[in-house]
Amino acid sequence: MRSVSEEPVPLHEEFIYCCGAATHVLKCGPWKDLSKNESKNLPRLLFMIIPGNPGLAGYYRTFIQALYCGLNQQYPVWVVSHAGHCKPPSGMEMIEDTDIKELEDVFGLNGQVEHKLNFLKKNVSKDIKLVLIAHSIGCYITLEMMKRASELQVLRSVLLFPTIERMAQSPQGKLMTPLLCKLRYVLYMPVYLLSFLPEGVKASLVRFALRGMKTCDESSITTSVNLFSVDCIANILYMASQEMLKVVERDSTTIKQNLKKLIFYYGTGDSWCPQHYYDEIKMDFPDGDIRLCEKGLRHAFVLDASKEMAAMIADWLQDDLTKL
Repeated sequence: MRSVSEEPVPLHEEFIYCCGAATHVLKCGPWKDLSKNESKNLPRLLFMIIPGNPGLAGYYRTFIQALYCGLNQQYPVWVVSHAGHCKPPSGMEMIEDTDIKELEDVFGLNGQVEHKLNFLKKNVSKDIKLVLIAHSIGCYITLEMMKRASELQVLRSVLLFPTIERMAQSPQGKLMTPLLCKLRYVLYMPVYLLSFLPEGVKASLVRFALRGMKTCDESSITTSVNLFSVDCIANILYMASQEMLKVVERDSTTIKQNLKKLIFYYGTGDSWCPQHYYDEIKMDFPDGDIRLCEKGLRHAFVLDASKEMAAMIADWLQDDLTKL
């Protein structure tokens, strides 16, 4: 593995409907279509990023570019937004105008799991192996994907700052659960009013909110402007409310069945999955690859540590890739 390059890399961007919901996809590398089984040029492996919440693909732009370079530009690296978390471009609605309803409650937590499985089914050849890199609630979604679709050829799943249990009992969960489950509608009006501000003013507000960071990824600032959309915020908060109610017990059965494929990475000061969650899962699965961050990275690493995280993951997977 070489060090992360600063050179520009191929990045393809598209907005599609998946399960009837607007979905933003960023594809790093020259591979834009992986669904053609007859193609001789398909890569052996796809790195697919399952985001946290907010599940905006743009937050992971720098991360996938850095990871693609760290992998010697040998494999495609894609990130798929959560259904309805992106602000669709002009002329595209949040929900597809069709009489056919592909999935009930696509914006809910269960719907987001099926959304990712549907995306893979329609856009990626079943012969391509997968490395799933999940962040925060994306880790719960990834474990559910592996549970529901055991036929997926998952080489590895890397679970970063995994919110896979007792979310409402975590320090941040105790603070946010009443707001998300009972008061989230109160937030819609100020977001609606702010949505009329010029784009430059919105960006300035984001910079002000993130002013405490020494370095902040520019793509995070432009992506955060999406949060001034009422539709996006409504879907983001709705999914978050379900997380508080549904992410309760750790799925130890699925973890045990896939333990050799999993890498867990916990933070030391993470208020969504505190360190004693790490201690407990480490005790329950002593043979698992369960790591504790020694670099002080924040839960929302995409804001300021995308390149550092990408370099670590490329290093972790070096042995797996040499065996392909």
